[in-house]
Amino acid sequence: MHCFRRIGYFILLLLPVSTFGQERALNVHEYPTDYFRNPLAIPIYLAGNFGECRPGHFHSGVDIKTNGKENEPVHAAADGYISRIKMEKGGFGHALYITHPNGYTTLYAHLNNFVPAIQKYLTQQQYAQQRWDVDLQLSSSQIPVKKGEQIAWSGNTGASTAPHLHFEIRNTKTEHPLNPELFGLPIKDTRAPLPAAIAIYNAGKSIYEQEAKIISVKANNGVYRPVTDTLTIAASSIGIGIDVDDYMDGSDNTIAFYTADLYLDGTPQATVRLDDIGYDETRYINGYTDYKTRENKKKWIQLLYKLPGNHLDHIYEDLNTEHGALIIKDAAPHKVEVRITDDKGNIARIAFYLKSKGSEENLLCEHLFKSSEANNFETPNVMFSLDDRSLYDDVCFKYSSTSDNEHYSARHYIHYPYVPVHHYFTLSIKPDKAIPFNMRDKVAMIYSDGKEESGSAAISGDKGWYHTQVRAFGTYYLAADTVPPLIKPMQKNGAVLAVAKEIVFEVKDAMTSVKKFSGKLDGKWICFEQHGSRFFYKFDVHCAKGKHTLVFTAADENNNEQTIKQTFTK
Repeated sequence: MHCFRRIGYFILLLLPVSTFGQERALNVHEYPTDYFRNPLAIPIYLAGNFGECRPGHFHSGVDIKTNGKENEPVHAAADGYISRIKMEKGGFGHALYITHPNGYTTLYAHLNNFVPAIQKYLTQQQYAQQRWDVDLQLSSSQIPVKKGEQIAWSGNTGASTAPHLHFEIRNTKTEHPLNPELFGLPIKDTRAPLPAAIAIYNAGKSIYEQEAKIISVKANNGVYRPVTDTLTIAASSIGIGIDVDDYMDGSDNTIAFYTADLYLDGTPQATVRLDDIGYDETRYINGYTDYKTRENKKKWIQLLYKLPGNHLDHIYEDLNTEHGALIIKDAAPHKVEVRITDDKGNIARIAFYLKSKGSEENLLCEHLFKSSEANNFETPNVMFSLDDRSLYDDVCFKYSSTSDNEHYSARHYIHYPYVPVHHYFTLSIKPDKAIPFNMRDKVAMIYSDGKEESGSAAISGDKGWYHTQVRAFGTYYLAADTVPPLIKPMQKNGAVLAVAKEIVFEVKDAMTSVKKFSGKLDGKWICFEQHGSRFFYKFDVHCAKGKHTLVFTAADENNNEQTIKQTFTK
């Protein structure tokens, strides 16, 4: 029989009576804690954990350090079968999924090669489909594995910035990632979360139409407090945010807390619990955090009240009727307390007093975009529509434009990049000058957030409009895109040496992105892989000894194409 742990009950037995009233259980779910093993053969030290704030998403697993190197053996965490093999240039890179008979699936990501049986099957499918970026679904009879059996070697593929193993445990039925640390992995953590600051908001006003009041906190007799014990805000509905990191034993990498409980005068107001977040909802991190402060001040402030357009409902528990906002209608100071725990039960507390000095009036807007409604905007030269789940809070929308003689359209300043948009939407721009017929499929829509530019192909439509899918506010304009990607051989002197193990090209496009590429050896397709801007082919059975001709082709989103040809002897 599998062992299940009831973390909350254990913590209640050990902790003294708290000034917060009854301590909440840390884990309301039951997970098997003796079923999964460490997927590596080295001790677990974390570079990241479940629920960490990342740009555009919550971190969905644990990042296990591999001693700063690649090619550590990776083992199946339990009996099961390889149910999915996925290869992609970003994201998880080389990834394996194992489905287990107990209702869970484990994911192993950023890998290098797989063990021979898995690698052989993958290669067969890549050559059959003539593409390296495959997503293969397998049956339970194809590649069964036993607990502890090696399945791959760790790596640094996909959107990884250093060697490590990304490991997830998912609910097989819902496909939701769960917090792996709740499954009894051998992780030592005796360090409590470390609060750095609190943030105070007028919850009756859009978060984008105010500046967060951020106050540093320091430990004082075991409780974190601001220097000024009593804080004042011109609001009667008040939102609280926290800037907090956590650490585990033996690692200096910051990780996320597990729960945060908010109290007003000893009465519970809200709980945040980070243990079950699906990929279909992970982008709601842009409403769970103060996106504006993140963009402008590079601080992650996590909100203990729920913005009206944040539909990540189940991480919030026991919200008061004001969705976690504190209601203070008199001028007296009121005690605010926050209890923050990690998944090992280590606790940090923040305490301070809060006073209201009345309500601040909301700004009047010429164009008010409501977060709960569909919003449309149209001028003679730009138009778009947002659905009723695109915004996390109301937006006092701003628009302006300036002429641009160097490009096909004016520069359109569509609100501010520090206001996030949840869904892609169609942005349409009309050029200010005639576009020649032979150039109508060579138009790119360029985006700028004020720091850097990127572009995508713009499709011509009715009445002269050009359209593309975007998911951000900022500056947009239309430009001509006639330059093909630049292909740069990375071999010494541009030649392929007989002793080389692979052929590498660097491919970059100045305006959009590399949409498609292919490599042919003596007229036959070979498996080039993309990692960022690098494209490489590792010599295999498809490249025998002797003289060969290699043709590599890359095209951008507007079908501008470049080809490079090399001859070499292996």
